[in-house]
Amino acid sequence: MPTLLLGAVLFACDVPAGSTSTGGRETPIRPEARATSLARDPASGLAFVAVRGLPPEGQRTLKLIRAGGPFPYRKDGVTFGNREGVLPQRPRGGYREYTVPTPGEGNRGARRIVCAALNPADRECYYTADHYATFRRIRP
Repeated sequence: MPTLLLGAVLFACDVPAGSTSTGGRETPIRPEARATSLARDPASGLAFVAVRGLPPEGQRTLKLIRAGGPFPYRKDGVTFGNREGVLPQRPRGGYREYTVPTPGEGNRGARRIVCAALNPADRECYYTADHYATFRRIRP
């Protein structure tokens, strides 16, 4: 019965099962991330994504963040202002952003990981595939 209800909701929203809507485009969710992405982070209200649900480039970027670098892009580690107000509020300088390379892009592309500027071993991080329009909390 829950599957039928989910199907009805997705049909009504015109979003195919197994994807998320991002401003008219659909971004497939990796199969291994589906179960995790249904849970929500209580602090932010955002859906979770497992590390293994990130694209391979995102997994590598997360490892670099946790190791403290070195980072391939000059702007990696700069302050993220959270002007969109999607992430939980923090004092100015409370978030840092990092590039997740996009194969085939000649520039930094739209994918980022944004982390709270805390102890690197205990980071609160978020992934966006669409340049801050939507975020998912990376499950620690």
